[in-house]
Amino acid sequence: LWLLYCQRTFLVVFSVCKMRGMMTFNIDDGYLEGLLRGFRAGLLTNADYANLTQCENLEDMKLHLAGTSYGDFLADETGQLLTATIAEKCTQKLVQEFRHLRVNAVKPLSTFLDYITYGYMIDNIMLLVTGTIHERDTTELLAKCHPLGFFETMPTLTAGGGSVSELYKSVIVDTPLAPYFRACLSKEDLDEMRGSAELEKVRNTLYKAYLEDFYRYCTKELGGETGKVMGELLEWEADRRAITITLNSMGTELSLDDREKLYPNFGRLYPETTYALAKIDKVDRSMEGQSDMDPVKDLMVYHESYAKLFAGVQDDPRNPQSTGGKTLEDMFFEYEVFMCKLAFEHQFQYGVFYAYVKLKEQEIRNIVWIAECIAQNERDKINDFVPIFAN
Repeated sequence: LWLLYCQRTFLVVFSVCKMRGMMTFNIDDGYLEGLLRGFRAGLLTNADYANLTQCENLEDMKLHLAGTSYGDFLADETGQLLTATIAEKCTQKLVQEFRHLRVNAVKPLSTFLDYITYGYMIDNIMLLVTGTIHERDTTELLAKCHPLGFFETMPTLTAGGGSVSELYKSVIVDTPLAPYFRACLSKEDLDEMRGSAELEKVRNTLYKAYLEDFYRYCTKELGGETGKVMGELLEWEADRRAITITLNSMGTELSLDDREKLYPNFGRLYPETTYALAKIDKVDRSMEGQSDMDPVKDLMVYHESYAKLFAGVQDDPRNPQSTGGKTLEDMFFEYEVFMCKLAFEHQFQYGVFYAYVKLKEQEIRNIVWIAECIAQNERDKINDFVPIFAN
């Protein structure tokens, strides 16, 4: 009887632990998740995009966007409206929504939202490092930094005398990225960086460390439904970066060994396919119709979803015989939208916060693309954007 009682008690405790996320999620995070799903409902619809593509000028776009969730975000712009202004104001709206969520969040959601911003911080700091190396006024570069990547001590990074060593010290002491810099780079490494290829290697090294840490936090510390949803999203991001790094590094000074070190150590492609990607050298262009993409495409045959992405590519800038159409980047964006929409099918998890930011960024890219086509009178290309809610 005692053994039977212990077995039943164990099963009850196990079931309660398994349902703990469902039972307690709304206590701290239910309001913010509901608010976020409201934001998601405000994303532009197919009808909105159809109306935007029919606009004659940017002022017409302004009037139509005023009737959407963007509201009067361009009301203060009384002069000639520019595409850059539309992009800036759209980004500001995303930042306002994200900061509202962050201010009202408590742990562990607040920590999760902080992790989302670290990728933007890496881009901002690398922008400052690049400007410092090339002796540009870093104060001007601050205006070009992404707002989601700002942190309290960021303005002080430009007040260290303009040297890379001072900037490195400031990053190590004052930023959340200090663990990634300490683990991946030294001051001497940055001092030796001069070319764009070397700086891009530094960026990819930092981003690798960030993705691995974010993946660990989601799957190990948070776990549950969040770990499942975010695991799939971050695995896709890791695979996308592995493919992109491979294609962009062909025919460059980056050695095959160094290339392999830039791949995140997780994802669907890891470890067998990433090992094979690291061994791909430049394609012999003397063979007619050959492209650098071909050997990468051949490896994707083992991953059905990725093979479909490569099969949908119509425009390969690496192939002189390409006839135009969808690029690999377009296919990547479409797949990312698909993955992020799937995240909203799951309840009681944080993946929706990450997915919303990605969907909103794609919406901003769509708006900017339409605005550029209108401004440059390129009507034949105006529909070449990535719809979020496809028919």
